[in-house]
Amino acid sequence: MASMLRLVLALSVLISVLVTSSAQTCKTQTFSNNKVFTTCRDLPQLTSYLHWSYDEATGKLDIAFIHGGITSTNRWVAWAINPKNNIGTAMPGAQALVAIPQSSGSPKAYTSSIVDTSTQLKEGTISYPVSGLTSTYQNNEVTIFATLTLPNGTKSLVHVWQDGTLSGSNPQEHMHDTSHTNCKETLDLVSGASQAASGNSRQKRRNTHGVLNAISWGILMPTGAVIARYLKVFKSADPAWFYLHITCQASAYIVGIAGFGTGIKLGNESEGVEFSTHKALAIVLIVFGTLQVFALFLRPNKDHKYRFYWNVYHHLIGYATIIISIVNVFQGFEAMGSFVGDLYKNWKHAYIGIIGALGGIAVVLEAYTWIIVLNRRRSEKEMSHNTNGANGVNGYGSRPQVV
Repeated sequence: MASMLRLVLALSVLISVLVTSSAQTCKTQTFSNNKVFTTCRDLPQLTSYLHWSYDEATGKLDIAFIHGGITSTNRWVAWAINPKNNIGTAMPGAQALVAIPQSSGSPKAYTSSIVDTSTQLKEGTISYPVSGLTSTYQNNEVTIFATLTLPNGTKSLVHVWQDGTLSGSNPQEHMHDTSHTNCKETLDLVSGASQAASGNSRQKRRNTHGVLNAISWGILMPTGAVIARYLKVFKSADPAWFYLHITCQASAYIVGIAGFGTGIKLGNESEGVEFSTHKALAIVLIVFGTLQVFALFLRPNKDHKYRFYWNVYHHLIGYATIIISIVNVFQGFEAMGSFVGDLYKNWKHAYIGIIGALGGIAVVLEAYTWIIVLNRRRSEKEMSHNTNGANGVNGYGSRPQVV
């Protein structure tokens, strides 16, 4: 009997702990003005909470948005509704309530219509009637109060929330790490249910884009050049080196096209987010890669009079492609850093190790192949002298060329 009581007590304690741990933080929050809301929600990012009461008949939405962790008055806080109800591009076009803590007293609260992610949240009217807009700042929390009038029949909305730094009194662009880019969701005003943004899926696409391009343009393309330059010196490797070179470069081009396609899709999904240099270099790479593909079909025979000019063209475009490829991979790492923070540094360091190893191999092979070529020339010269001595003919044998 006693053991049964202990078991029941233990289960009761366990259930109590589970219930307490799963309880919403917002349920325990109160307001100094004794304001009471019918529904609240712990938001999934940036230590934020939303309280609201909604009258579907009139469209009146009373809200209190709380943002914790604001330890300095050199920051801004905003909560916004996107009239387009497009969670994929929730920030551009959003209608925001902004609060900026003031060291002299209550925060400055105002409305702002957001044009793009680089907005400075300039004060202006928004598309929803707003009344009672105020804000408080205490215990490192900024709270925004307001009443908005929504269009008739509104049952759900896409809302976003953000914070950022100030330059003087001007809000600056917020960070683009995961915790900030995922600050959006679709909210059912009646039931309180929500649907979070598919930030993880988009981040997977960013990762896929980065991996495809790093492998294709950043690794396979230089590897193909190393194969062409050094293996062809060995007579026993002919024509195997050529097919290895073509396979490597063709694979790089095909995978690179796939990576370029994912980049276009990401760009279309990220309205207002621009990485101009990265995009421009990617376009140049596609053009150069395509030119090399067409050049393959126009490749003259070794003894053709235009073969020299074709070689010059092929080498110039090829080496330019490799240089731009490596530069653009690093541009991609910098772009990734704006979304995932320091995580990109691990990828960057790994790539530096790979490309450094490839460069080291190229240096060793450069020295080794020159030794082979010089020895071959010396042997051919000696053979030529012997032949001349025997036959009385002056001249030297043909010289191999390092390409």
